[in-house]
Amino acid sequence: MARSTLPSSSAPGPGRTEWPGKILGLPESGPRSMGSFERRFLGLVIDWALASLISLVIGTYGAAGNFVTLGIFAALQVVFIALLSGSFGHVCVGLRVVPVRGGYVGVWRPIVRTVLLCIVVPVLIHAKDGRALHDAVAGTVLVRR
Repeated sequence: MARSTLPSSSAPGPGRTEWPGKILGLPESGPRSMGSFERRFLGLVIDWALASLISLVIGTYGAAGNFVTLGIFAALQVVFIALLSGSFGHVCVGLRVVPVRGGYVGVWRPIVRTVLLCIVVPVLIHAKDGRALHDAVAGTVLVRR
């Protein structure tokens, strides 16, 4: 039986011709490659846990404080991304948010990205280049440190 020599986008290794971030000029693996779903999700869980902990400490955690927790989460996202190029969770899992065209992420990108992140639906929609809609609209990409 002959083995196919056609490259597959899901096949690992040297025959692979497509990977998340290739369209953006990012490497397939290593530093500055697009962050995996697992890392991004774990970073999000860490960020939400931190926001929940802060909400608990200030006494607003619970059913009535869900919007307070969301507000804390959003504030942490904007501040950490603007200052450290990544949220606390991103930093913990080795990711950072960078503008697609390079340079400093600034303040407006974290705000736009966070507003869309808090709406949730844009996070579930992905472009051909592998970025979620909230990153595509903000002109950012989540890459490995």
